[in-house]
Amino acid sequence: MGKNLTSRSEDYSKWYNELVVKADLAENSGVRGCMVIKPYGFAIWEKMQAQLDKMFKETGHENAYFPLFIPKSYLSKEASHVEGFAKECAVVTHYRLKNAEDGSGIIVDEDAKLEEELIVRPTSETIIWDTYRRWIQSYRDLPLLINQWANVVRWEMRTRLFLRTAEFLWQEGHTAHATRQEAVDEAEQMMHIYAEFAEEHMAVPVIKGTKTESERFAGAEETYCIEALMQDGKALQAGTSHFLGQNFAKAFDVKFATREGKQEHVWATSWGVSTRLMGALVMTHSDDNGLVLPPKLAPIQVVIVPIYKGLEQLDAISEKVNPLVKELRSKGISVKYDKRDTHKPGFKFNEYELKGVPVRLAIGQRDLENGTYEVARRDTLQKESVKAEDVVAKIESLMQEIQENIHKKALDYREAHITKVDSYDEFKEVIEGKGGFVLAHWDGTPETEDRIKEETKATIRCILLDAEKEEGKCMVTGKPSIQRVLFAKAY
Repeated sequence: MGKNLTSRSEDYSKWYNELVVKADLAENSGVRGCMVIKPYGFAIWEKMQAQLDKMFKETGHENAYFPLFIPKSYLSKEASHVEGFAKECAVVTHYRLKNAEDGSGIIVDEDAKLEEELIVRPTSETIIWDTYRRWIQSYRDLPLLINQWANVVRWEMRTRLFLRTAEFLWQEGHTAHATRQEAVDEAEQMMHIYAEFAEEHMAVPVIKGTKTESERFAGAEETYCIEALMQDGKALQAGTSHFLGQNFAKAFDVKFATREGKQEHVWATSWGVSTRLMGALVMTHSDDNGLVLPPKLAPIQVVIVPIYKGLEQLDAISEKVNPLVKELRSKGISVKYDKRDTHKPGFKFNEYELKGVPVRLAIGQRDLENGTYEVARRDTLQKESVKAEDVVAKIESLMQEIQENIHKKALDYREAHITKVDSYDEFKEVIEGKGGFVLAHWDGTPETEDRIKEETKATIRCILLDAEKEEGKCMVTGKPSIQRVLFAKAY
């Protein structure tokens, strides 16, 4: 199986697009801007989903489901929200089709116009807060901690698989609280959960912070985020959590009776991550040979490839391998024994290397005689011979070693690509040349932020949480600044 991948150094964007398709993660569909997530790609997403769902439920959240369609009038109730999403909305105007009288095909029935247009959800705040008005009456109903796994549509014309598509899968949490502080604590907690998931399961190092006012979610008072750095030196926003204040509660008149019997508006949050995490996973770890997957998210953690001549040798190998497969599975390790006779071992080695399977075992006649397996790890491409009685322990240790190693590699890359600058000329030089994250002083004004973006294509990724205050001067205007902020070009 020839990979024929463009190298990252030659064309990073082309490498990514080819890898996503050739590794069987996803492909473009017949609908412009939409993707088909293939079984192997969806298996990775399912593992992400399962772990995140577990983490949400451990913090008291429950899953529900809300309609795909949102009445247009709902979207207009929160002014900044509709302004933020208006240009991305897909709109349903009619409810029926009919055959054209001239026999040319199916057309929209003009007599079937909806009384009110429906928006295909770009996000669910409005439909959910209309629902919460019925669910929340008293302080006894709070906090309300709800999450939904769903699809959303944001009309994107320039798309890239997983990173930016018109339709994508995600989860969106929507919570209601009795006090401002409870809501702020919730928004911060979810940012920390996203960071923990990225670091511990995706092996992707992230930086936590808050967005500037111009980069906040439409309708939010504060947006918390986690930012990751890809191998091409561009940043990728990997998750966001929003403190919504009382904006949506006021727009939809969601009040509760306090313990003292007063009527007050509730305080809100929303938070989400999407299939964009798949893009982050690919771009953070993978190499010119294909995917490199962290063992915790790999659909197949171990693949075993027999090398044999004739059915007699295969039967002897299978007799040795089958108990091993059973033992590994009993330890929670996903394993595939690939004894297809339609493909040669070399083809299989290439295939599983391309698909990022963390550990590959090979066993042939000589291994049978010696009581050994050849063990290859995907992250370093190193191979060694391991005695059969030691192979399970070896695989168990490799699961942890590989997980830690790819995280360290990504962290080392990020640390080497965080640069402090003091002048605008130096900033431009680093952004255009070295790339990565740049820490620089900014005067806090949207005008300066816009100028930097226009002139360099770099944006403020976040204002770092818990960063040391450091008095300085804005690199552009020379005005006072109390701390450096994090800039980068981004996806």
